[in-house]
Amino acid sequence: MLKSLFLIVILAFSLHASMVSRTKVGMGTFITISVGEEYKNHLENSFKIMSDVEASLSSYNPSSQIYQLNKNKQIDLDFFTYEALKFSTKYYRQTDKHFDITVGSITKDLFHFGEEERVPEESELQKARVSFAGLYISKTKAFIDEGIKVDLGGMGKGYGVDKVIEYLKSQGIDKAIVSASGDIRCLGECAIHVQNPFGERYLASFEMESGEVGVSTSGNYNRYVKTKENNHLINPKVKKPQQNFISITLISKLPSADLDAYATAVSVMPVKLAYSFLAKQELAYIIMQNDGELRVSENISEFVKNLVFYNGVEKQPSDINN
Repeated sequence: MLKSLFLIVILAFSLHASMVSRTKVGMGTFITISVGEEYKNHLENSFKIMSDVEASLSSYNPSSQIYQLNKNKQIDLDFFTYEALKFSTKYYRQTDKHFDITVGSITKDLFHFGEEERVPEESELQKARVSFAGLYISKTKAFIDEGIKVDLGGMGKGYGVDKVIEYLKSQGIDKAIVSASGDIRCLGECAIHVQNPFGERYLASFEMESGEVGVSTSGNYNRYVKTKENNHLINPKVKKPQQNFISITLISKLPSADLDAYATAVSVMPVKLAYSFLAKQELAYIIMQNDGELRVSENISEFVKNLVFYNGVEKQPSDINN
């Protein structure tokens, strides 16, 4: 059990009447699942799926596959772990190596995020082994080299959300919300509120049209040690926490695992590369840079309606071409 939970960085509300919601602790945060009254009997199975994903991907649970991989350097893979590791390989390649799950040697061994947290010395950070080449995956087994540790926190919650949504759709449900802190997926219309990184309740709110849309928010303001300069978003190329972005919200019909991973990767990219990468994806974004500037993608209206910014923030969507 983690000593602290991720704070909720986005909130979702259904625009449909007669929805039933349940909230439980899981994956180091609060998980909320909402379905129509007539489908409430599927809530138990939905939470069971999320629990099963956590039992595979957690780096904190001693019985989980990833924990055992980090401890024993090899495991026999179950389906969830195999798929998540394969997805992570794809994200590593897509993001010019900025999504790298082998930052576990820093997040787990040095900062101890979620446990007995500490601020490591610069020399410790630079000696840490971060190398995706030290991870080997087949359909049935995974191996890691000495010094390598895997941390799937950069995509695990989004992956879990996808699995619950897959189950609900298989049961004929077309109105639902699955929320795991910064990762939300809606079936049908829903309203979203994005937390203001500077302490006020909301930065922005918007509604999403009917169909299936996901939202993922990543930020350096919720999980850090002592100061935000020691946040959990580690740039694998320089082996340090990122400093360029305060909050990144992505909105898309892409899978939530993709959005979760992209938000993580973009958070640690150089600014120009980040916007260049985002421009190539089928998504919209709301980004608060570390200098306080708010940037909104020009295509935001393709994904949301009734977009409102709060607390004096006034920003029209603008194309970012730098």
